[in-house]
Amino acid sequence: MTSTIDYKNKIILAPMVRVGTLPLRLLALEFGADLVYSPEIVDKRIIASKRHFDEETGLIAYIDDKNTINFRSHPIEKSKLIFQVGTSDPDLALQAALKVKQDVSGIDVNCGCPKKFSIQGGMGAALLSNPEKLKSILTNLVQNSGLPVTCKIRILQTKEQTLELCKMIESTGVKAMAIHCRTKDERPRQPGHWNIFKYIVENITSIPIIANGDLFQRSDIIKLKEMSNVSSFMIARAAQYNVSIFRKEESLPLIEVVTKYIKKAIDVGNNWPNTKYTLTQMYAECSKEPEYKDLVKSKSYEDVCKIYDLEPYLQNAMTTNGIFKNGNDVNYINY
Repeated sequence: MTSTIDYKNKIILAPMVRVGTLPLRLLALEFGADLVYSPEIVDKRIIASKRHFDEETGLIAYIDDKNTINFRSHPIEKSKLIFQVGTSDPDLALQAALKVKQDVSGIDVNCGCPKKFSIQGGMGAALLSNPEKLKSILTNLVQNSGLPVTCKIRILQTKEQTLELCKMIESTGVKAMAIHCRTKDERPRQPGHWNIFKYIVENITSIPIIANGDLFQRSDIIKLKEMSNVSSFMIARAAQYNVSIFRKEESLPLIEVVTKYIKKAIDVGNNWPNTKYTLTQMYAECSKEPEYKDLVKSKSYEDVCKIYDLEPYLQNAMTTNGIFKNGNDVNYINY
C-alpha cells in the first residue's frame, strides 16, 4: 500500500545540490516550510551506500565503502521529506527509492537539472527529450515503491509541448508535478515564464501543480496564485539567501538566520566544507556585509564561531555532542 502525502496548498523547500542538506532542511521546517526536498542524489550512489543509525541522536547516514556520506536525515523531518533521485533507469530508480523508503515520505525524479554531468548520464533535463524513458521510470516507481511519486521538470520550447509532457507524466499516477518556469537552456539571470502556469493548471486537473522559479518573497507567491491558481510553491534561491522566507511573518535579518544555521549545523555534526559553502551562498547578494570577508577566510567551525560570537556554543558541542566530534571523520557529497 502506497503511503500518502498532501501536495496541495504547500510552500516547499526546493531540491538544491550542496545547499539543501540536513541543517538547512531542519531550519526551513522550523521556519514553516510544509515540505522539504533533499538535494538530487544519483541512484547508484544511494544504492551503494549502507544505512547507519545513531540511536543516541536519531541521525541517519547513508555511507559508501569510501566512507563518503551520500545522504543524511533525521526522523523529525521524515513526514515532510521528499527524496529527489537522479536517474535514467527504471530499475535503478526503484532500487534507490526502496533503499531510503524507511526514512522519507516521498520520491521525486529530477527531470530538470541542466548540468553537464546530469545530462551526459541521461538524467535530469535529458529526460525531457526522452519521454518514454521518463514514463517507464515514473511508472515503475508509482507501481512498486510504495511511496508517493512526483517529478520536477523544466518547460519546453512551446506551451503545447510542455502540456503534452505534463499529460504524459500525469498519466503515470504521480501525486504532483513541480514545474520550473524556464527551459533547460535558460539561466537564473533570465526571467522565468510565469504565464505557463495558468495554462498548465487549466489543463492538468487531477494532481497539484507546484510552481518553481522567481519566487523571492511572500508577495510573489500571492501574485502568482492570483495569476494562475497554481496549487503549491517551491522556493529555491530565496531560501538559499534567507531560509526564514518560510515564516508567515516577515523574514528575519540575515545575520540572525546565519547564526541559527551555524548552531543547527553544529547540532547535527554537519561537515565543515558543506557548512561553509552554504553560508557563503547565503551571502550571495550581501557580499558587502562586514562579516563576509572573514567568513570567506574561515577554515573551521572555530573560525566561523569567532565571527558570530558562538564560541561558547561550539565549546559545549565539542564536549557533549559525539556526532559533532565524529562529523569531521567522513567525507560528504551532496547528502
